[in-house]
Amino acid sequence: MRLVVVAHGTRQLLGNAVASIIAKRAGRVLGMESKAAYVELCEPLLTDVLADGQPSVVVPLLLSTGYHIKVDLPQAAEGLPVAMGRALGPDPLLASAQVSRLVAAGAVPGQPVVLVAAGSNDPSARADIAAAGQMLEKAWGGPVRVATVSGSGAPPIDQVVRPGDAVSPYLLAPGFFSDLVRSRSSAAGAETVADVIGPHPDVIELVVHRAAALLAADDGDRAEVG
Repeated sequence: MRLVVVAHGTRQLLGNAVASIIAKRAGRVLGMESKAAYVELCEPLLTDVLADGQPSVVVPLLLSTGYHIKVDLPQAAEGLPVAMGRALGPDPLLASAQVSRLVAAGAVPGQPVVLVAAGSNDPSARADIAAAGQMLEKAWGGPVRVATVSGSGAPPIDQVVRPGDAVSPYLLAPGFFSDLVRSRSSAAGAETVADVIGPHPDVIELVVHRAAALLAADDGDRAEVG
């Protein structure tokens, strides 16, 4: 059995490296072979990784439910010995990692924060983004409003960010969207723009928890069949 983490993929090498780092660190904790794969824009694609038929637990590094979670990933795993996890977010561990990034960027505890997600027209993704905002507000201990890069699922950045706000990108890896978050937030008067969540220790812990749960469920299914 191996661990496969699957990210969306970006044309920026640094962004794709985040998935590789997470895979290596989580695999080390689990004592498993591990590999990073991508939905698009970067190789190896998940379909190619799973094509060898090796039993795998797949932990998506996608922060919200949407088309990739509902369609692309299940199709890639269809008929294969694969235990597929749900979207990585929302989760309190992600909120904890965001707090860490905010503090590192110089945000003051209690300062108004805007969580900025990529955005989606999928109702499930909208609910996930709203929940992520609530989790961050609880972890941060101050007001948190929600915006999106695309304006889908929540208002766009320029309608939400106010002068003096701190901005927390709800993005796992650097790339085109993170560049937009920084530039648009700064233009709207944000005082601080935190780094993306990245391979934070809380993210590694979350991936390990998700993989362990999939392994336990898979063992239970085998025991029941046996």
